[in-house]
Amino acid sequence: MTTTRPTTSHDDRAAAATATAATAAALRDILDDDQVLTDAASLERYSHDDAEWADYTAPLAVVRARSTEDVARVVKWAGDHGVRVVPRGAGTGLSGGANGILNCVVVSLELMDEVLEVNVDERYAVTQAGVINDALRAEVAKSGLWYPPDPASSAISTIGGNAATNAGGICCVKYGVTRDYVLGLTVVLADGEVVHLGRKTAKGVAGYDLTGLLVGSEGTLGIITEVTVTLLPLSGRDERAVIGYFPSLQDAGVAVAEISRAGIVPAALELIDHACLTAVDEWQHLGLPDSVDTLLLCRIDERGAAGDELADRVEEIFDAAGGTNVERATDPDEITRLFLARRLAYPALERLGPVLTEDICVPRRQVPTMLARIQATASANDVTIANIAHAGDGNLHPLIITPIGDDAAKARAKQAFDTIVADCLDLGGTVTGEHGVGLLKLPGVRAELGPRVLAMHASIKDALDPRGTLNPGKAF
Repeated sequence: MTTTRPTTSHDDRAAAATATAATAAALRDILDDDQVLTDAASLERYSHDDAEWADYTAPLAVVRARSTEDVARVVKWAGDHGVRVVPRGAGTGLSGGANGILNCVVVSLELMDEVLEVNVDERYAVTQAGVINDALRAEVAKSGLWYPPDPASSAISTIGGNAATNAGGICCVKYGVTRDYVLGLTVVLADGEVVHLGRKTAKGVAGYDLTGLLVGSEGTLGIITEVTVTLLPLSGRDERAVIGYFPSLQDAGVAVAEISRAGIVPAALELIDHACLTAVDEWQHLGLPDSVDTLLLCRIDERGAAGDELADRVEEIFDAAGGTNVERATDPDEITRLFLARRLAYPALERLGPVLTEDICVPRRQVPTMLARIQATASANDVTIANIAHAGDGNLHPLIITPIGDDAAKARAKQAFDTIVADCLDLGGTVTGEHGVGLLKLPGVRAELGPRVLAMHASIKDALDPRGTLNPGKAF
């Protein structure tokens, strides 16, 4: 599962250069010259996302689209000439979904970064696909509105990429994932035609839910260029956080299961283990505790007495599960600091070496068991596994860290990765909660879905993309 580039001969390199030149010339006939990139640095930069252990191949060219029409022209040309198209947002994905493949053009939507409309009365926004998640949230906040989906990468990931992978986030335990907020899409189909799916009304059930089908399809059925999202009022929440330190991952997992069993739906319930806390604090010097095994952060946002009562119940559950120094934070700056540690965990660990990222999701009652199995897998394979989690909905992110250049450690990490996926499925879970399948999870998703459901996926793909133009080989 290492990131590899095939060794090429002089003749192969010459042929590739010729193909790149021909592709660039053809694309510059239909686009502005500065939209087509073919220099070696750009081809390398745009050839993969952040799943650095997934294979990739440099594209023939990179197109930086400025409009839906640009995307449509490229897709039509590619389909007519047998060239594949790999769509890309900010390249922050962790599954290889935006990785280049043989004989492809990468279409980047990063320049399509305008919020086109904010409708206060109907509470929706229309945004181009390249708008950064946090930028959309800031824009609608000016009108007193809130876009809830908040992946940990919200400061750098795009709305189009969020929609393509059905991204989740820290508050999705209560407020849902991207699909729950997408009302409509503008999509370029595999033949270059542009369609508008969905609606702008509060309700609507005309036809099949093609909008829902495209959300999470990882660019295999169409390229999303605009997204219409529903919004919530920004006011009406009264945030407080309950913080608990636990002597082990399993103890923290018990607290998570008990919160679910008690019927409490927190605004967020995040787990951070000692390795993550240490990595973040050594990098950012946030003053995080250095003598605890696992930290649980529970955010409650019900207003007034109802919120206080829920926070009291969470404190009781933390205490009963073995939590120590259980305390309540109401200061917004303190809450932000602690949740910032959760958001920074992945980039902090990346500084230590290559990170193979899991994205499993298990039933909440199985969280303690799954965490115990992850620790056993780390020990059995002699690898370091750090843990962060959207624990409130059972979405766990074991992060397998290997030393740079240690191929034996990478092989052991691959074995650990596969074991974690198998254990997740054994406990009734799913191989991806929010990152998407991409390339890394193909074996796992095939085991999860089974032959008949995979055949249904293939039928849909063949119907919408019979020539296999759009991101082939990804997602299933």
